[in-house]
Order: sequence, then structure tokens, then C-alpha cells
Amino acid sequence: MTGPAKITSKAEVEEFLSKYDDFLFDCDGVLWQGDVLLPHVKETLNLLREKGKRLIFVTNNSTKSRKAYTKKFSKLGIEVTPEEIFGSAYSAAVYLKKVVKFPADKKVLVLGESGIEEELASEGIQFVGGTDPALRRDIQPEDYDEIVPDPSIGCVLSGLDLHINYLKLSMALANLQVPETLFLATNIDSTYPTHGKLFPGAGTMCAPLVLASKRQPISLGKPSKAMMDCVKAKFEFVPARTCMVGDRLDTDIRFGQDGGLGTLFVLTGVNTESDILAENAETVPKHYMTKLGDIFELLN
Repeated sequence: MTGPAKITSKAEVEEFLSKYDDFLFDCDGVLWQGDVLLPHVKETLNLLREKGKRLIFVTNNSTKSRKAYTKKFSKLGIEVTPEEIFGSAYSAAVYLKKVVKFPADKKVLVLGESGIEEELASEGIQFVGGTDPALRRDIQPEDYDEIVPDPSIGCVLSGLDLHINYLKLSMALANLQVPETLFLATNIDSTYPTHGKLFPGAGTMCAPLVLASKRQPISLGKPSKAMMDCVKAKFEFVPARTCMVGDRLDTDIRFGQDGGLGTLFVLTGVNTESDILAENAETVPKHYMTKLGDIFELLN
């Protein structure tokens, strides 16, 4: 097996760019770390646009909607449109609306933040839970009798919930005991990289539910086929002429490989150069470079 090709020269950048028309980018760890833009990211994205490349931003972070992400890009000096962003919260909303044709009279029980709520609302899907302040409390003795399956709930959707608690998990479990209730996850990442560190990811929210319900959720984030199907349906790109750019092997690079895309790995996030060069490496990108901004720097 041929190892990944490290891009270190102008000629190598030019050859790399000639292979692809569309680029899918992960965000945190590729474009920025927390709220800090990585070096020459803006210039690189502008350069790609000038060369006629299409840019699509694909993130597993479900805490922000496409609209909220657009504002974050703008604050960092990068102009994008909501249509160029495809997050796991939006992926879940599209899956419910277009794929399973979720009944209009049913509701989604959300474990997650406002990003999920905004995307469900954008597709006309009813929901409960989420950021409801009434659920941000300790469980009370009377709750044990009152927590039962709600016939109006047709889906439990689990994402990154910064206010997860026993009460929310108990409500979700009660509804998952009904076999007909859908069990979805925006993503099942074990960790969430931000501010140069790792924090518990969305997968740690649904892990207790998997253990308790003995059910596995359908994941709508990278590297799931469900998310790739949704992205392909929306943007209609040619996989062989499309490149996935990411910093995480088990989500970003695996997502690109499973979808038949080219892959570019950068060393500004979760995984390291030693991870991809290890003899027993499970996921190996086609190309890699120190940082995304190298594209601009090497061409100039």
C-alpha cells in the first residue's frame, strides 16, 4: 500500500489542485481552533474560489445551525453563505424530512443545543426538549412516576448537549423503549476538539442511551453513509473530482474515503503525522500537509 503523499512544494500544490473541482472542509481543527483562525486560511479559501473551486463546509458540530455558522465565519473575516454549510444538525433535519418523511403530527425529542432546534424548525419539524430551561434541573422524586413514553414523540435525536443530565436521559430512554420510535444521532464523535484541546463529544451523550436501550442510533454525521448521501444529493458533485479536507482520521478522512472522494489531511487538529505513518494505521489519507494555509504559502 502506498503511503500518503505530503505536499511540500508549489508544484505539488498545483498538481493536487488540478485533480479536484469541489472541496469539502471540516471546520474546527482545519479552518480554526476554537475562535482563532488558523494561519492563511482566509487567503487559501479566497485562492480556491478564484480558481473556480466549489467550497462546502461539512461539520459534525450540531450546536450551531447553518445560520449561526455563517455568523462565525463572518466574525473571522470569511464570507460564506448558509447554502455552503452542511452540519450534522441540518443533516438530521434533512434525513427526517426527505428520507424517512417524518409524520407532521409527531415530535422529535432533542438532546442538544439550539443548532438542532433551528435546523428542525427550518424543515417544519416539531420538537421538544433541547434548550427547554424546564429540563435543566435535577430529577425529582415525582419525575419517576411521570416519565413514561409520550405517544406524540416519534424520534429521539441525540447531539452534543452542554446541559445533559439524568432527567433528559431518563425521558429519552422511556421513549426509546417504544420500538417504533426512531433513534438518531447528529454524530457519534467520542471527543469534541476546541481551543486546542479535547472535550467529550456528541457520542458521549448517546452512549448511555445505547447501553440502556440496547439500541444503536442512525448517525447523521461524518463518517456515516447517511450524511454522505444527503451531501451528495444536495450538491451533486462528482466524487472522483471532490476532496475531503480534515484533521481527524476516524471521521473526516474515513468519510471521504467511504464516499469515494480524494482526501487531504492537515496536522492542526486531532490526529498527528505519526498516526497516518504508523504501520498499522487503519485510515490513511491520499494527501497531507502541515496546515491548510500551506496551499496559499507554497503558491506565493
